[in-house]
Amino acid sequence: MEPGDVAAVELGDCAGISYVDTGMYDVAGYGSVYVIDAPEPAVVDTGIGADYEHVQAAIEAAGIGEEDLAAIAVTHVHLDHAGGAGRLARDYPNATVYVHEIGATHLVDPERLVEGTKRAVGDQWQYYADPVPIPEDRIETLTDGDRIDLGDRELVAHHAPGHAPHQVVYHSPSDDAVFTADAAGIYVPERDAVEPTSPPPNFDPEQALADVETIRDLDPSVLCYAHFGPARTADHLAAYETVLADWVDAVAAAREELGGEDASDEAVVDRLLASVDTDELWGEEKAMAETAMNVRGVLVALDRS
Repeated sequence: MEPGDVAAVELGDCAGISYVDTGMYDVAGYGSVYVIDAPEPAVVDTGIGADYEHVQAAIEAAGIGEEDLAAIAVTHVHLDHAGGAGRLARDYPNATVYVHEIGATHLVDPERLVEGTKRAVGDQWQYYADPVPIPEDRIETLTDGDRIDLGDRELVAHHAPGHAPHQVVYHSPSDDAVFTADAAGIYVPERDAVEPTSPPPNFDPEQALADVETIRDLDPSVLCYAHFGPARTADHLAAYETVLADWVDAVAAAREELGGEDASDEAVVDRLLASVDTDELWGEEKAMAETAMNVRGVLVALDRS
C-alpha cells in the first residue's frame, strides 16, 4: 500500500472493515487506521494528525457522512494513534471519543502529551501535527471489559498497559478479530514477522508479555495491527513473546557489556543501532529513530525495576 490507499480487511470473519495507509513518517504502510462500516460506524485509532486528510478520505470512501460517524475508538493516547482524534471530533460532531480512563485528560489538554512525545521521538516530531483538544463532554472513558455498541457488533476493551498505561486492545467477537494497538508489536508484512516496540517512559516488559497473553486468551483469528495492517494470527503472538523478551535481554546485555549502570544511555543506543535491519524496509531515518526510542524505553524500564 501507499499513503492514502484504502483496502478491505478480507481475512477470517471480518466484515465491513477497511483500513487506510496514513503515510505516517513518510513510510508506506507504517500507519493503519481502521474504519468499521456498521449501523453505528466507527474508526479505530486516528493517525498522527498530519495525515488527517487520508483518514477523512477513508471514512468518506466507506460512505460514512459527517453526521453519521458514531465512535472514535482510541487504543491509547500516544500521538501516532491519537493525534487525529481532536480533528475527527471537530468534524464529526455526533461521534463519541472512547479512550481508557487514564488517557482521557491528555485528549482534553494535550500539552503534557506533546511535551512527552517530543522528548520520546526527537527529530521525528517533524512528522506530527499539534493535536486539537477535545471537549470533555465528547469523551467516554473505558475500563477493562467495557463495550462499545456499534449496532451489529461490539468492541470490547481489554486493558493492555505494558506498552503504555492508557492502552487498550479492542476485541470484535463477531469479526473474530482484535485491534491490537501496540500490544502485539509492529507487523512487518514483507517478512510476515513482528518487531518490538518499547517506548519510554512507561514501557513495562513483564506487563507487555502479559498483554500478549490477554490477546491469546481472546483467541482471535485476525490481528488488526496499528502498524502495517492486518494479518492472520497464526504464530505471531508466540513470535512476539520471543522477539520482545530477546529485545529486552539484548538491551540489558549491551548495557552490562558497556559498564553496567555506569554506561551512558547513548552508548547503549549506539551499540544497538549497529544491529538495525529494518532500514531497507522503513528507510534509514525511521529505522534508526525507532530503534533508538525503543532502546531508551527498555533502559528506563531497567532503571525502574
